[in-house]
Parts: sequence; structure tokens; C-alpha cells
Amino acid sequence: MADSEGLAPAPALAERNHLPYPGESDAYRRARIALLAEEIELRRHIERVAVQRRALPQAPVVTKDYRFEGRDGPAMLADLFEGKDTLVTYCWMFGPERERPCPMCTAFLGPLAANAADIRQNVALAVIARSPVERMHAFAEERGWRNLPLYSDPTEQFGRDHHAWHDGADWPSYDVFTRDADGTIRHFWSGELGGTQDPGQDPRGSPEMIPLWNVLDTTPNGRKPDWYAQLEY
Repeated sequence: MADSEGLAPAPALAERNHLPYPGESDAYRRARIALLAEEIELRRHIERVAVQRRALPQAPVVTKDYRFEGRDGPAMLADLFEGKDTLVTYCWMFGPERERPCPMCTAFLGPLAANAADIRQNVALAVIARSPVERMHAFAEERGWRNLPLYSDPTEQFGRDHHAWHDGADWPSYDVFTRDADGTIRHFWSGELGGTQDPGQDPRGSPEMIPLWNVLDTTPNGRKPDWYAQLEY
């Protein structure tokens, strides 16, 4: 059904825009068009959610002076904005007690690194972990990551306040901050991870942001419930 903005009905768009492939049966074509209509509705829903996110009420003010360590020395949260009015941070599960970082965080950071230069044309970006920053850079160089600003959280206060560090254990945390014209920093939005999955699903974010899973979701077998990414194969 078309929404209140007068969009064309998704089934009509699907019928008009499905491009048949050699050997399609009538049954496959009908099922594919029905699926395409649902995919169009999914895209529209994602767009509606993005609009709703952008329309959140005034976000809470960040009142703490968080301190980080970067490759160039100490930095405060305001420094991470790099002159932008928006900052995206990701807390990386790579604490000092870990021999190697979290494979799933790494599966997310690889594609993020590949797009970091593009992202930083629009907003600031920072990846934060509990390990010393030199250790973070060593792993980034091993993986060939470039353009990812890396920072250590030496007091662990930032990660604790944003639900990433828990008594020596790490969790991922994706957060978005804004900075007003007067310098006021606000916590605009955060991804929600723990406990949001439905019964029978493995833990996953709301929304899902890892390209790995999005690609596998397009395949016949989908996500294998007993498989996760590894650092080496």
C-alpha cells in the first residue's frame, strides 16, 4: 500500500521493475516479485526509521571531560570532532588482557576502515579501545587499515559510561555525538546490542550494521547459527 506521502504501491513497483533472468519459471517470477515488494517496503521502513532517528528530541548533554590517548598524544572528546559538528565513535573489544581483538569487531572495522576516508568527509570518526594506542595501531597496520582514527581510553570512563567496558570485559558500542555552535557536546544516538534479538537468533544489533551479515542474509543458507568470523583462516 502506498503511504501518506503518495508513494507508489510496492507491489506495483516490483511488478514494473523486476528484470527476469534466463530460465525463470512462472512460480519463481511470482515469488521474486512478491519478495521484491517486501524488499521495497523494507527499504522504505529503513528510511522512515532514519527520519525518526533524526527527529529525536534534544539529546542529553555530555558533562564529563573524557580523556583519550591518540598517536599524537592526549585528546579530549571535543578534539575527536576534528572540526566537524558530528562524531561517530566505536568502542572496540580489544582490552589489554586480550591476546588478539574480537573477531566480530574486526569484521565490522575492516569495512569501516575501507570507507573511513569517505565517512570523514561528512562526520568525524574515532575507534576507541582499552588497549594502549600503539597496540591498536600495530594491529591496524597488520590488517592494512588506513584512515581510522584510533584512541585509547586510559581511564576507561568513556567506555563504562557508554556500556562498553564492564569490570574488565569488553562490549562493542556504537555512539553518535553532536557539538552545538557554542561547543556543547550531546550524545545523539547509540546502537542497542544486548538482548534485542528475537528468540532463536544470535546476538545482533538494532539496527544490523555489519556488511558480513547483510551479505549472508541474501544467500540461500543465510547466517549459520554456529559460525562467526575469525581473525585468520
